[in-house]
Parts: sequence; structure tokens; C-alpha cells
Amino acid sequence: MQKILVSACLLGDPVRYNGKAKRVDHFWLGVWRKEGRIVSVCPELEGGLAVPRLPAEIVEGLAGCVIDGSAEVETECGQNVTKPFLAGAEKAYQMCQRYDIKVAILTEDSPSCGSTRVYDGSFSGRKISGQGVTSAFLERHGIKVFNQFQFEEVREYLNLLEKSALSIT
Repeated sequence: MQKILVSACLLGDPVRYNGKAKRVDHFWLGVWRKEGRIVSVCPELEGGLAVPRLPAEIVEGLAGCVIDGSAEVETECGQNVTKPFLAGAEKAYQMCQRYDIKVAILTEDSPSCGSTRVYDGSFSGRKISGQGVTSAFLERHGIKVFNQFQFEEVREYLNLLEKSALSIT
């Protein structure tokens, strides 16, 4: 049975920068929980950041640039938090390796977890197309990342993975 890495805040854990959760109640998430497929992660906590913490955004680049060392993640006060973001991404990937995870559901808009959209780095509330650091890191390592609005797509992808595994054996 294929496990799924899921953002802890989506599961109801109050781990977001503001000390709140972003709980999602979806039919498939409930099914996967009952099946024991869910592995919870908060990359920012895994990287050593506290709750609550100052909001952070990727500045002057995208997540791939952060991973490559040419952009940074900073708080709204200008504190560089790139190292904890990278450490959290690495720990999330290590969890994927440990549990042979090939799919993740991470929180959209997050500088760690956004899969298609993040804030633009100006702390103005403006969003742009892009990924968070953990999402980009996982995808570089072959983990397919979805967000909390893509449960049907996740289900279809899991079906493909499980069919592929059956045809190999």
C-alpha cells in the first residue's frame, strides 16, 4: 500500500506560522487515514522553526533558486530562514525515502509546501505561480506533489502507481 506524505496543518495540527491549522476534511483523506497511508510532516518545524513564527516568503527568485543557492527565504522583518527551510525539505525527503513515498499532498501558497502557487516575496499578499522549497525539492527527487485542492488527481495517481506495482510483480 502506497503511503502519502501530507502537510501536518492540513491534518489539523496547529503548526502554521500563526499557530493555526488549515484542516481539510475530504472524503479521500479520511479513507487514506483509515487505511494507514498518511505520514504527517511540517517541513518548517522539521527544519527547526518554532510555532508561532514570523511569516516568510521566497525573495528575489523561486524555490529552485533557493535550492541552488541563488535566492533566499526571509521573514517579513528580513531574517534569513533559508537554512531551516532547506533542512525541512531534506527531512521531508528522508521521510519519503524511509516510507517509500512517491506522492505528497502539501499546503498551497506556503513558502515550503506550495505546489503551484506561492507569495511573491514582497509580503504584499500577492501570489505568483511557483513552488515552495519542500515541494520543489521533493519533485527534484521524483516525488509527485499535489495540493489540498487535488484529491481526485491524487487518487488517480495512486491508482496508476499501484497498477504499475502489480504489473511488475
